[in-house]
Amino acid sequence: MVSVGYTLMTEQAGPRELVRHAVAAERAGFDFAVCSDHFFPWLDEMGHSPNAWVTLGAVAQATERIDLMTYVTAPTFRYHPAVVAQQAATLQILSDNRFTLGLGSGEALNEHIVGTGWPSADVRQARLVEAATIISALFDGGYVNFDGRHFRIDSAKLWDLPEKRVPVGIAVSGAQSCTLFASLAEVMIAIDPDPRLGQWWDAARTDSSSGSAEAVSRKVAQLPISWDSDREAAARRAHQLFRWSLSGWKVNAELPGTAAFDAAAATVRVPDVAEKIPCGNDIDAIVEAASAFFDAGFTDLALVQIGGDQQHDFFDAAADLLTALRSIQPG
Repeated sequence: MVSVGYTLMTEQAGPRELVRHAVAAERAGFDFAVCSDHFFPWLDEMGHSPNAWVTLGAVAQATERIDLMTYVTAPTFRYHPAVVAQQAATLQILSDNRFTLGLGSGEALNEHIVGTGWPSADVRQARLVEAATIISALFDGGYVNFDGRHFRIDSAKLWDLPEKRVPVGIAVSGAQSCTLFASLAEVMIAIDPDPRLGQWWDAARTDSSSGSAEAVSRKVAQLPISWDSDREAAARRAHQLFRWSLSGWKVNAELPGTAAFDAAAATVRVPDVAEKIPCGNDIDAIVEAASAFFDAGFTDLALVQIGGDQQHDFFDAAADLLTALRSIQPG
């Protein structure tokens, strides 16, 4: 059976609201919750960006069952990988082993704040390889020293390690990133329903694990929707808050601020967004969009309900929606 999650969208709700949303998602029956980790929202209209790690610590205490994941943290610029490892280990303890550390190479929007510049994608990926290596070594326990091109570690050690090692997921977008990161993580994270991603990922894991059964792994994606009994209102809200998403990851990773995202999406119309994002209360339309990911080999799909103040009706409808999504037969 497929696994269906809920997204704690830090860009569209404050920390107290996000904790309440997590509790409601658990009560509604979602299997897991992912949390974005940003310093800025994508657009000024979104209006929020609380610290994801503090919020997840509160969520871990307010919930009992639902699995948690960062979607995703960049351990390469504003966070040092040793600090990310410490945060992840602590959150795994607080959540009673419900946490997965999702990592990515970051976006200029969030990482430019430390004033170190924004390098090419190849350099960002090389930094992520080193960061993931450091995090894994710290999860192993003991003292860690590392002298790489991008990071150095001097006698670092995690003094509080969880009983269950924190699983690591890494975001990928193409063959190169799958090849680079598959051996460093247990979970593949992506945003496009492209079946080649899973194939590249599994092939790279098979190569690195000598063909063991562990080569096939969990694969997590995300699907934005705008649930509302009024389809036109849902489409307008999706346009207001999510028009930035149509530019694609390669553009979005390079833009430095909310004004740039607004400019990049200046020509995007309401019908353009409604064509890409399910809007309204048509469960069949959401199932169709979700099926594309499961047919592409993803095992987990986290829904994003657009609108921080539009979660209540969505949770009311969650039972029927979850039943329909869990009935999907991939392929």
